[in-house]
Amino acid sequence: MESHDPETQTLKDLLALMHEHDLDHLRVKLGDATYEIDRRGSAGPASTPAPPATVAPGPETAAPASAAAHVKKVVAPLTGVFYRSASPDSEAYVGVGDRVEVGDVICILEAMKLFNEIQSDYAGMIARIVPENGELVSQGEELFWIEP
Repeated sequence: MESHDPETQTLKDLLALMHEHDLDHLRVKLGDATYEIDRRGSAGPASTPAPPATVAPGPETAAPASAAAHVKKVVAPLTGVFYRSASPDSEAYVGVGDRVEVGDVICILEAMKLFNEIQSDYAGMIARIVPENGELVSQGEELFWIEP
């Protein structure tokens, strides 16, 4: 028996997005819920609603609270799929430890089939890359931490 509640529709929409962009893994935070879908090695999609995170999710550990005070945070100017490079075959624009200047392209956000180059508003060193490559990010969500 199939449910037609809003959460089921959200999961269907996220799964369609994964298929459209050929993604193996997707993590999205909507309000207080975090949905994570992984197509790798599983019989089907799985979702895990989670409580709100107190630390931004990501593959790298969060900086200590004292370090976070001076870190500049680059946030997504729009909702879209985060890509670290211009194409799957090219190198990432930046990595942790790389130095960037104001105006350097640091990633791409794909929204409605348009690829938007995101430039750094700050000069400094990339301290953290918050989303994973291919992850859907929402407007205002943290993308990078830059230490001056």
